[in-house]
Amino acid sequence: MVITEASSTPEILREIGSRLRRYRLQQNRELREVAESAGVGLRTAASAEAGGNPTLATVVKLLRALGRLDALESFLPPALPSPIEMAKLAGKVRQRAGTRRNRGSSEGG
Repeated sequence: MVITEASSTPEILREIGSRLRRYRLQQNRELREVAESAGVGLRTAASAEAGGNPTLATVVKLLRALGRLDALESFLPPALPSPIEMAKLAGKVRQRAGTRRNRGSSEGG
């Protein structure tokens, strides 16, 4: 399955679980072994593979145990600044987010 904008959250979770399972089986490893290596419970690992709702920490631990942390780079690559931001920053790295200001608030004051 290819994950698209039209994919529902349960479909995406099932696909992530399926991919975790395939990574494990490609290495010919038992679920118990991977769970132990990851430092998670057997039920937690099984639930993740079954398309449950694992925490991000669990997914990271399982990927680390499977030697597949590289998958996270594809999953969530570093954000690139837009050309306009690059021109404004001129090589400076943003240190914090800007603040929002209430302009013309209709509430009394």
